[in-house]
Amino acid sequence: MEFLTRFKNALFLIAVLLTQAIALAVQVRSPLDPAEPDGPSVRLVRLWATAAVTPFERVAHAAGYGVSHGWSDYIDLRHVRQQNQELQRQLTNMRIEQAAIAEDALQGRRLQALLAFKEKYVASTVAAQVIGASGSEQSRVLTIDKGWHDGLKPDMAVITPDGIVGKLRDVFPYTSQVLEIDDQTSGAGVILASTRIRAILHGTITGRVQIGNLTADSRIKPGETVLTSGGDRVYPRGLPVGTIESIVPDPDHQPYTAIVVRPAVNLARVEEVLVITGTQADLPAPAEQDLAAAMQHSADVSAERLPSIHDDQPPDSPSGGATATAPAAPVAPVVPRPLPALHPDRFTTGSTPPAAEMTPGAQRSGEQPQSKPEPEHKSPEAPGGQQPAASKPAQPAVPPEQ
Repeated sequence: MEFLTRFKNALFLIAVLLTQAIALAVQVRSPLDPAEPDGPSVRLVRLWATAAVTPFERVAHAAGYGVSHGWSDYIDLRHVRQQNQELQRQLTNMRIEQAAIAEDALQGRRLQALLAFKEKYVASTVAAQVIGASGSEQSRVLTIDKGWHDGLKPDMAVITPDGIVGKLRDVFPYTSQVLEIDDQTSGAGVILASTRIRAILHGTITGRVQIGNLTADSRIKPGETVLTSGGDRVYPRGLPVGTIESIVPDPDHQPYTAIVVRPAVNLARVEEVLVITGTQADLPAPAEQDLAAAMQHSADVSAERLPSIHDDQPPDSPSGGATATAPAAPVAPVVPRPLPALHPDRFTTGSTPPAAEMTPGAQRSGEQPQSKPEPEHKSPEAPGGQQPAASKPAQPAVPPEQ
């Protein structure tokens, strides 16, 4: 108490200055990249808090990582030889399957080239480790150990070999925060693998991933694979998202259905991720060379199997001895001739007089008068309602024979 009483004014001044500094830190925003003052920014208090907590997170993650992997890498090494042999067999089978898949991929690339279809391919990635996670059930955010010093920017896709994880939300100098796909504020454009129906994927407040913008469709069934469509300009096309788990009517948004999707990645146990830092619209150079070689081979095979345009010419007659053949004269192109008209046009330009000189009902020059049919004369009916016999024309008199 004596200390507080003695330094009361100094302590009060320090408290006021500290409060003012915290208030300014809450209000003032600092750019993430000093080279771009007008770029994305973050509050100073958040930057200070991240810088203060990051070292402890790194130490805790390194300690846990060392303990867990020390046991699995040095102590628990039983049945390694059998597993190695099994993996060798699987590797051989995978190589055979890879050769078949590569051939199918070349065929698909040829079809895409014919259709002038461009697809985005992953060009470069940055590997990162997860060093922290959000402590709230309402927000599902991961913290990785890479930032804008490593070339990361907001809205970059974050994936694993199994599928997509989310996208970068906030990027700091040495750390970044990843917004997972099961967060209620996330979203992604997807497409169903078999039915090719496009939809929008989003998270829910309970941490589930679902599609809510589709109506009831008998073609959509549980177990169907869901892929990224590339329409959101965040995730490249064709990355695995998950599989459909259940399809139920959405009572809050009729007539839409709530399609629950099981993510392909176990979002609760993500340790290492890849951040896609660049995509390209064309295939890499080795793949382009393979595609060109495959297309040339296909053209050669087609030229051998298809009939030639000169097959209808008679072969050269064999002759005794080698004789010099005269060069063939150039064949003139055949010009198709139109077929004769079935009904020639009888209209002659200028034969019809102007409308002002025509009289309704008048006969035009050159036309034959049309004869009117003679009216039929009805004979009076015979008594009794019978029709009289039709009169026969008189026969000419035949002179008697001499």
